[in-house]
Amino acid sequence: MSLFSRRIDKKLEAYQRGLVDTHYKEVENMYRQMRGWRHDYRNHIQVLKAFAAGGDMDAVRKYLDELDTDLNTVDTVVKTGNAMADAILNSKISLAKSRGITVQADAHIPVKLKMSELDLCCILGNLFDNAIEASLALPESERLIRVYMDMKGTQLYISFTNFTAGKKLEKTHGRFRTTKGEGHGFGLVRIDDIVARLDGYLSRNSEDGAFTTEILLPQL
Repeated sequence: MSLFSRRIDKKLEAYQRGLVDTHYKEVENMYRQMRGWRHDYRNHIQVLKAFAAGGDMDAVRKYLDELDTDLNTVDTVVKTGNAMADAILNSKISLAKSRGITVQADAHIPVKLKMSELDLCCILGNLFDNAIEASLALPESERLIRVYMDMKGTQLYISFTNFTAGKKLEKTHGRFRTTKGEGHGFGLVRIDDIVARLDGYLSRNSEDGAFTTEILLPQL
């Protein structure tokens, strides 16, 4: 292995460690918020009872609106059947919503996966981060990410689609060009490497107004 290759491998490893650390911090923060909300649940009920006892229905409605807004920021909206996928997807959905991005997710993993949680984390985390970054270039009303996951026979199928600003993206040397920094390039490389190592299939497609990544990963 050449010195250049070793340097690239070290950079990729460092990027992967940083990526996983970021994802776990996002997940930890989401569950910390959920635990805090549950801890305060009894207090919220007591406040609402006090307002109701005093006949102050405007205060009840206002308080419920505030609770609804707070809960929406930590609500677990996706239950795939896989704990790691749930954690990553829900933390990223929460992040996307905080940035004015609508997410439509339909994800199911009804079997125990052969692939490691680390690989799953890297793939889903990178796909979501890329989709979020691209969506931010659009007006808030046009920001949309679609996520679909399910088993197709013995293979895990993953699909991410996000709307993009401007015309169809072009490839350079077989890869879609990126206008982002070094980390973005490493993210794409990490996905490619993992899919190749797991003997999977990957397709990226750019049509006017949308960018889609599809992945198939054998689970036998």
